[in-house]
Amino acid sequence: MSPAPSQPLSKLVRYTVVVIASIGFLFDIYEILVGPLILQPALLELSNLRPGTSEYRDWAGILFWVPPLVGGFFGFCGGYLADRFGRRRVLTWSIIVYSIAAFAAGAATSLTALLVFRTAAFAGSCVEFVAAVAWLAEIFTEPKQREAIIGYTQAFSSLGGVLSAEIFYIANRYGPSFPAIAGGHSAWRYLLISGMIPALPLILIRPFLPESPQWEEKRKLGTLKRPSLSEIFTPRFRLTSIVTALMLACAYGCTFGALQQAPQIAAGIPEVLSMAPALRGQAVSGIQGTQELGGLAGRIAMAGLALVIVSRRKLLRIFLVPAVILMPLIYLFTASESLQIFRWTIAVAGFFTVAQLTFWGNYLPRVYPVHLRGTGEGFAVNVGGRMLGTSMAFVTTHLSAVMPGALPGAKLASAAAVVGTTAVALSLILTFFLPEPPEKLID
Repeated sequence: MSPAPSQPLSKLVRYTVVVIASIGFLFDIYEILVGPLILQPALLELSNLRPGTSEYRDWAGILFWVPPLVGGFFGFCGGYLADRFGRRRVLTWSIIVYSIAAFAAGAATSLTALLVFRTAAFAGSCVEFVAAVAWLAEIFTEPKQREAIIGYTQAFSSLGGVLSAEIFYIANRYGPSFPAIAGGHSAWRYLLISGMIPALPLILIRPFLPESPQWEEKRKLGTLKRPSLSEIFTPRFRLTSIVTALMLACAYGCTFGALQQAPQIAAGIPEVLSMAPALRGQAVSGIQGTQELGGLAGRIAMAGLALVIVSRRKLLRIFLVPAVILMPLIYLFTASESLQIFRWTIAVAGFFTVAQLTFWGNYLPRVYPVHLRGTGEGFAVNVGGRMLGTSMAFVTTHLSAVMPGALPGAKLASAAAVVGTTAVALSLILTFFLPEPPEKLID
């Protein structure tokens, strides 16, 4: 006798799922965006490395790239495991790993320890994102509702960036009144440890939420196929897998190679260099906060437009075409001149580039069946985006050594202009090869 079909979830459970997913997306980006804020003060405190030196560039590139590189590998594995063992179980363990690693990173006493724990925290957040998107898509199956839920919950990712900037501001201002960590009151340590804050409600509530109804019903009926990496490269999925991975590499390449360099660029603006250290930290956090507000507006715009524009290619181009024009202008002509001008132009850059990340959260669940959804998403987001795309941070920091400019910040801005513009232009070209997804999820 076949098992009975899964019962529909109550409204209370579905609303709880939305809230918890929103918090999950918030902490995913929170963990990523503390990196640019803690980079310079951590390098100075742990090894006395200063901007402009080759040693500083090497470690800056390593701390920007290695955590998402390794984290992306585990995120890809996590996507496979979510297809194999269920979305909820993988989500729960990813949050536990992240929480422990975030606390340990804040207490690190060497650059090696900081790198190890930052990498572990990244691994947890990379797994969480892929499993959460598949989980949401399979709970909310009505097309318009699914587009809206996934789109607007991902907007909380940018709130994670705003929150990280605000906490860094608070830590710089009130750090001396906080309990000492590793014998001091460094703002960057408080910021890393604060990454546990959004994880706490997830640890407490998510284990009690339901499994994906689609995945669970197929498992009970014995019709759930075993996930396979090779299957996403069969003729049915090959073009989708390759193009989405390359486009996510471009999206993350622009984000890590240009946007996330903004705090380091701002720290090199002459008026910021003349500030006291605490005020300098507040100014840098303000740059990132404004950038993320621009990204938040872009995510909301993308989520709204996704409900009315049918063609996914046209939807992406609305953001990519202006980005190709604006990226070089912002980084070459405003990034190293005035803190106030850079603050607002970087918000514009955030609007047109961060929106792309919300696009993929909506697109990817629609192009793979249940047994491949985590694997396919994991390949595109983690192998393409986090492993390949984030390498642009390493490229930017080292390219800056040969770029024009009198100060390290100006050189870094020029490098970011080259990397960011190239990534956006390539992504625009790739839209001509992007398959249009079916309206309904593939069983």
